[in-house]
Amino acid sequence: MTKKRRQQNGYSVSFTRMTRKRIITYGIIAAILSGISIAGYKSMIPTNGNAPVFGIPNNHFVKAKYTAGSGYAWVSMSSGSAKGLRGSGGGGGGIINPQYVFSKGGLQSIHVVNEDYETHSKHNFNIDEFNVHSKDLAYSNSQTITFVADKPGTFHYYCNIHPEMKGDISIE
Repeated sequence: MTKKRRQQNGYSVSFTRMTRKRIITYGIIAAILSGISIAGYKSMIPTNGNAPVFGIPNNHFVKAKYTAGSGYAWVSMSSGSAKGLRGSGGGGGGIINPQYVFSKGGLQSIHVVNEDYETHSKHNFNIDEFNVHSKDLAYSNSQTITFVADKPGTFHYYCNIHPEMKGDISIE
């Protein structure tokens, strides 16, 4: 960086000349900020939408599990009194293959965790009507899927690797 001083109306004025290194640095900073902005914008777009949604989603936690007694199942990690959750308890206080009830137009986030310790099998989470499709999750992997519950009715969620892992989502 080169600083020069000059006299102007009896005062000493300093100015900095733009060097090639400084221009490259500013360009890199601008590219990084642009990348962060684009990633932030895209993270606000739900899976069944094409525009960002500004709002706080209702969070639902579900894990894929295998037990010798019940086989493969989705188990709710939320308490039975959680908003939007219906079903009977079982297996460690969680609800097996829970039924969810959402309000129409609500922003929903489903956090899927594969805790299938016994078989280390892959699992995925799908709701076709809302374009919700997780990747195949290996043991201890997780994924969060956000969508807008914009269609009234009852819809099925499932794992296409293990067809017995299924449940219902009602939009009222």
